[in-house]
Amino acid sequence: MAHEYPLTLTWAGNTLADPYSRAAVATSKGKTAIPVSSAVEYAGSVQRWNPEDLLGSALATCHMLTFLALCAKAKVEVTHYEDSAASVLDTVGKATSVTEIHLNPTIRVAPGTSKAKVEDLFHKAHKYCFVANSIKSKVVMNPRIIEA
Repeated sequence: MAHEYPLTLTWAGNTLADPYSRAAVATSKGKTAIPVSSAVEYAGSVQRWNPEDLLGSALATCHMLTFLALCAKAKVEVTHYEDSAASVLDTVGKATSVTEIHLNPTIRVAPGTSKAKVEDLFHKAHKYCFVANSIKSKVVMNPRIIEA
């Protein structure tokens, strides 16, 4: 069954201004607005989320939620998860794209938990993460698993 997630992206300015504003706002009914812009390297704002940030965040969030669901189902106790994710934007030939997304979470588990089992569930989450299944970028995953 398909689900739709509508949003509104609003920008106002003048493209003939030099420089013109890249600042916009993404909104969706009942949710906190997200101030967006292009990346600083493309005349954007360092204070606003850019597409590169949002793509990396979407993957990191989807992967984490899928991983936590798999752990809950497998009765693996995870008590903390913090990811230092990064998107890599590169130009190959004449095409610019996010070529890699790095997931580098620190995963805290209950004492006595099999680190091999946690690592297996972490990698299995990538297979089931719908964002991972929707992108063509290489995803580099380096989980660090520690006992609480």
